Amino acid sequence: SKKKGLSAEEKRTRMMEIFFETKDVFQLKDLEKIAPKEKGITAMSVKEVLQSLVDDGMVDCERIGTSNYYWAFPSKALHARKRKLEVLESQLSEGSQKHASLQKSIEKAKIGRCETLKAK
Repeated sequence: SKKKGLSAEEKRTRMMEIFFETKDVFQLKDLEKIAPKEKGITAMSVKEVLQSLVDDGMVDCERIGTSNYYWAFPSKALHARKRKLEVLESQLSEGSQKHASLQKSIEKAKIGRCETLKAK
């Protein structure tokens, strides 16, 4: 039976586990050695997965000299989720207030109007 490869999302999740479990800083070559052994991510796709995480702001990357260093700490992910939650909660609150004010406008508009009867 052929082994089915991991989905892109599974690879991303497993790559984040490497960072969160070790709380360490890595170079690409280190991750290309660790990921296949510990997380079953093929060495060929490590760079692509890592880049997608960097692009999404989930992993930090810094060039020092000629090397790129990658890291992600659980606390940063937690703060990012908290900020996102705060933004969504404030949007929900604004939406609820707007809804309430529109409902009031509808009620005011109904006052003094009589229902028109439709001719049959």
